[in-house]
Amino acid sequence: MTVARPVAGRRAIEVLLRTELKDAPDGRLVLVDAVWDSEEPHTEFTVAVGGGLRRVVVTDQHSPLGVTEAWHRHLAGGTDDDSVLVVTGTVPADQLGLDLRAHAVRRHPLPVDRAEIVAQLFGAADLDPHMLGEHWLLDALLQAEPLDGWPRVGSVLTRDRAVRALLGARLGLGDPASDTLDLDADALFAWTRTPAGPSLYAALSKEEQHGLETWLARTVGPAAPTLLALAAEGRGSDALPLGVLASAALGSRSADAAGFALGTLFGPALASFDTLRPFADAATGVLTRWIAQAEGPTAPAGPARSRVLAVLERADRLAADARLTELVRGDRLLPSGYLGRLRALAACLGARGEGATALAESALRDLEAHQLAALFAESTETARTAVRLMRWLATDPAPPGTVGQAVQEHLASSGWADLAIGVLAEGDASRDPAVGEAYRRLIGAARERRTALDAHVAGLLASWAETACQQANGGALLIEDVLARTAAPLAQGGGRPLVLVLDGMSADVAVRVAGELSGRAWTEIVPATPGRRPLRQAAVSMLPSITRVSRASLLSGRPCEGGQAAERTGFTTFWRKRHRGAHLFHKGAYEGPLGHRLDAQVLDALASDDIVAVVVNTIDDALADGREGTSGRWGVSDIGKLPDLLNAARDYGRPVVLVSDHGHIIDRTERGHQPAEVTGVRGARWRTGDPGDGEVALAGRRVLTDGRRITAAWRDDLRYTARQAGYHGGASLAEVTVPVITLVPPGGAVPSGWVLLPPENAEPTWWKQSGTGVVPEAEAAAGSEAVAGTVGARTPARGVARTGSGAAASGAAASGDSVSGVASGHAAEPPTDTGDGREAARPARRAAASGELSLGQRTTRSAPYRAQREFVRAAPPDKAVEAALDALDAAGGKLSPGAVAAAAQAATGRSQRNPARFATMLERLLNIDGYPVLRLVESGRTVQLDRALLGQQFPSPEGTA
Repeated sequence: MTVARPVAGRRAIEVLLRTELKDAPDGRLVLVDAVWDSEEPHTEFTVAVGGGLRRVVVTDQHSPLGVTEAWHRHLAGGTDDDSVLVVTGTVPADQLGLDLRAHAVRRHPLPVDRAEIVAQLFGAADLDPHMLGEHWLLDALLQAEPLDGWPRVGSVLTRDRAVRALLGARLGLGDPASDTLDLDADALFAWTRTPAGPSLYAALSKEEQHGLETWLARTVGPAAPTLLALAAEGRGSDALPLGVLASAALGSRSADAAGFALGTLFGPALASFDTLRPFADAATGVLTRWIAQAEGPTAPAGPARSRVLAVLERADRLAADARLTELVRGDRLLPSGYLGRLRALAACLGARGEGATALAESALRDLEAHQLAALFAESTETARTAVRLMRWLATDPAPPGTVGQAVQEHLASSGWADLAIGVLAEGDASRDPAVGEAYRRLIGAARERRTALDAHVAGLLASWAETACQQANGGALLIEDVLARTAAPLAQGGGRPLVLVLDGMSADVAVRVAGELSGRAWTEIVPATPGRRPLRQAAVSMLPSITRVSRASLLSGRPCEGGQAAERTGFTTFWRKRHRGAHLFHKGAYEGPLGHRLDAQVLDALASDDIVAVVVNTIDDALADGREGTSGRWGVSDIGKLPDLLNAARDYGRPVVLVSDHGHIIDRTERGHQPAEVTGVRGARWRTGDPGDGEVALAGRRVLTDGRRITAAWRDDLRYTARQAGYHGGASLAEVTVPVITLVPPGGAVPSGWVLLPPENAEPTWWKQSGTGVVPEAEAAAGSEAVAGTVGARTPARGVARTGSGAAASGAAASGDSVSGVASGHAAEPPTDTGDGREAARPARRAAASGELSLGQRTTRSAPYRAQREFVRAAPPDKAVEAALDALDAAGGKLSPGAVAAAAQAATGRSQRNPARFATMLERLLNIDGYPVLRLVESGRTVQLDRALLGQQFPSPEGTA
């Protein structure tokens, strides 16, 4: 009977020699009871023994004579040679002569116990018994030992520890030296995307592949065998795309029809169709987690996003190859499914009339429900903006009756439409022709409406300009009165406002910049207007709407014309009359030298008690130079030195007045469009002479040039000079409206006579929610003398039905990226009531009418709250706390600090001059023992209420809070 001998490779011989030659340093012959591994490429090598290196020669012999001859040849090599001859083979020990065995170490063939050797390599006293019969594992551990050896594991080497170490060394799956290897489906699928991982697996022996496959199937799950089979075929990088595609096909309406195509795609790697579903589920789960990681705030956006898209785009290509594209078009994960939903939305944009907006809203919700909606954030936001523009087109406001009303409504609504037009004009990131054409047509419809509005306002402007002056402004805020109405009140009592003149800032730019600053914890304020809801201020420029007359009038506080010298003199004089020093910095005077953000003179001025103004020309210069921002949408970081100036103002505790001297229009005409052939041209959008189509004659005290009589273009496609990115000087709303944005720095108090304008209240209704939806009363809270319209709705109040816009608003919030810079989740429009404070009390009144207490009332009446209140110094009144909690509850648990403070102010009539401090006081009152009932999140930009935890912490006898 022939006994199978063990196979010994180089690693086993090395370990054996280190052990045996330690006690026989002069030994030169080692007989081994094993056969040599035929796959070993080398039979001569060196071994480190006793601090030195010994040359080893291995010979595999199968007869006694062969062994003897090999030994004699070895000796003939030289007497001074200390090399070691290792003899393997099938010759039994009793057939070897005694004289030969006398030269051998231990004088008999040495057994090769792979298990014992492996235990030695890991520094273990014993092995897991399950390993003793697994020759593939023992051999693999001997062959794959790292250069620095296997890690020491303690008394017993377990099978799991051994396989994990082998996976790290053989395949790069983890660190072989680690005590633990976090191996799951995510790690395994990620490994298939590495450059060398699958090829390393494919190079293993079939026996080792089978052993690793069996272990991974038990450890990771049933997806492992299919994944490894793909790797063995050299298609490991397609494992995840194939899994995603399989999930989409199996979830389609014709899953059976997809079976044959999937079988062709997988080939032999698919053992049976029973293994397909677990594999598809595992792949989809992995990719879903990858998408969540790519969307996370701490994720490396570029690499994480690219990793996901590389997989999904490959899945789409595989679908095309297998002719499965139509079958999986509605999938919630594939890019083709996202594009299909985007095209469906685009098809709805051309409809008008009853129900058209609802269809677009529904298509938008479908798009936002796609798992790539947040990853394709730019495309999703553009689609969302298209639906916003449809909502605007569906509104039917009464035309403004005065110029003052026109500019105010432009800043509050039609200026947002201009922003939406600008967003859509850039096109969609997908570059899909059908989507682009739908956006083009929607822009055309919006421009038609804007043209009609500009035509109406041009007529108002012509009548008003004849007689309007500082003494008789016709209800409009004049540009020369902006400093007196905004900066001067802020300067009372030693205030030190910084006036930032953003030359050429139009309403669409202003609302975006203001939204971004609200997101950076600046608090927007507006003058208190008793009996009216708070609104941003909008002034009317001088005519024509050019820098030389409008900016000089703005900075001098009186109608005048001039350059920088006149502006500097006028600004200094204006403040000298109010007994304050003043500094005005123009372009080139505030930029710092190399290595400095701002000039030292600017910083010294900001550190003083004087009033400071800085003129920033980035927008106006960009229009003249033929470029309109990098993306067509001006943000804070796009406007030169604006972030640095704002940071400096924050550091010195200065409130900021952001104002322009005039607006601008963008040239959206087709290439080749020529200037109008007219006479008396004085600028791009104004001239002398009789008006023609698209023009208006302006004369009177508001016109400061050419004998107080000019002709200005109001139609946006009309110009008199060479083509530029944009123009000003005309009579359109976008050009004559002067936005005024007033801000206090983080932690700054709201000055007396001013009130908060929460970011929730800055956006028009059509921008954030459908006008056809049922909006609960609890979503609106009006202010008293100071505040109106404080509460925005993210989700409906309990017990109130809501249709239409709810899902869209939630989807907008999930995107985390709003065109305006204001989080879309803050979704509410300030109500149009008189602002007498009654709206804020509605939740409490409605609860009282039904015999129930509101959430806030139940909380403040609970015993834990009464006890906690005793320990909080200067706690706000109970009515303020109740109103804040009710507002948060109505808004779905999230509001800005300004909106929370405004709700409290509306209920009590007491000004909450520091919203962040008020929110902090609420935290102290409600967060008993550190439990986060209420907290500031998103770097202090949002107050978040945990309603369930509130009920647990403050149980009320009248019912659960």
